Amino acid sequence: MKFRIGYRTVKTAVGATLAIMIAQMLGLENYVSAGILTILCVKVTKKDSLRASWDRVFACFIAIFVASLLFEILAYHPLVIGIVLLVFIPLAVMFKASDGIVTSSVIILHIYSAEQVTLGLILNEIGIIIIGVGIALLANLYMPSLDVKLKEYQVEIEQNFKLIFDEIVIYLRTNESTWDGKEITETYQLIEEAKALAFREVENHVLRNESLYYSYFKMREKQFEIIEHVLPVVTAIDENVEQAEMIADFIEDLSEHIHPGNTASLFIDKLHQMRAQFAEMSLPQTREEFEARADLLYFIKEMEEYLFIKSQFAGLKGSKSLYQNTVTGEQ
Repeated sequence: MKFRIGYRTVKTAVGATLAIMIAQMLGLENYVSAGILTILCVKVTKKDSLRASWDRVFACFIAIFVASLLFEILAYHPLVIGIVLLVFIPLAVMFKASDGIVTSSVIILHIYSAEQVTLGLILNEIGIIIIGVGIALLANLYMPSLDVKLKEYQVEIEQNFKLIFDEIVIYLRTNESTWDGKEITETYQLIEEAKALAFREVENHVLRNESLYYSYFKMREKQFEIIEHVLPVVTAIDENVEQAEMIADFIEDLSEHIHPGNTASLFIDKLHQMRAQFAEMSLPQTREEFEARADLLYFIKEMEEYLFIKSQFAGLKGSKSLYQNTVTGEQ
């Protein structure tokens, strides 16, 4: 088994150590709790870390207030701990700070163990909270860039689109195929993984709520749904007609110009020109030819929607190497 230590693990270990050291140097009681807070607040993304930190800080202050009030009014008795939790937990849930319940319970036990609420005790607990959460937030200021991996997904998805289109071209020209269709399953999985990663990239930018990469993968997902719809239609065609060869040429051209930029309108124009040519051609002479041409017209209609989806996308920018340096269009 390959042993690997991720950057989050390193940040958690270093952050917890620093939090405990700082709390201990300042002479805080129960200083190890600062390390626990740091461990719980270091998350996968910056936004996750901010949410976790806020939940825990807010919940801890609620816990300090409730515990101080009830212990002083009732008694420092184990039964009162249960009463404190019965009051505190619903309050934390009501204020949407339920993620901080576990860490706040530790604060409650600190107050119970002290058997007296003093300003020094409250300041001690606040110090632990500030140090633990603060170190976690500092640790999460650094998040490795996901651009390289996102570009890899983009390239793999586009390559699979090309392979699928190439198989469609082969079938349109020969009415035969030995394709096993594995690219369909692979592409679905790639798109799901890419969307999840792109969403992580959004969550790593506190002031940004959208990602061009996420929009790109959502666009490809919609296009892929159309591809899945038309495949059974294409494979149902068992008659060689002139229009099939024309469409095959069009799809072959399309497959050679797949990139993340946006020039889909050029292919939409080509599609309209081809449809105009079809309208001028002679009517089908047999039932089989009629059915084949009807399926091909449906295929063209779906491909027009496929291209329209891409035409609504702004296009990925900032990496010319991804564009295949073409001016003839893309899908």
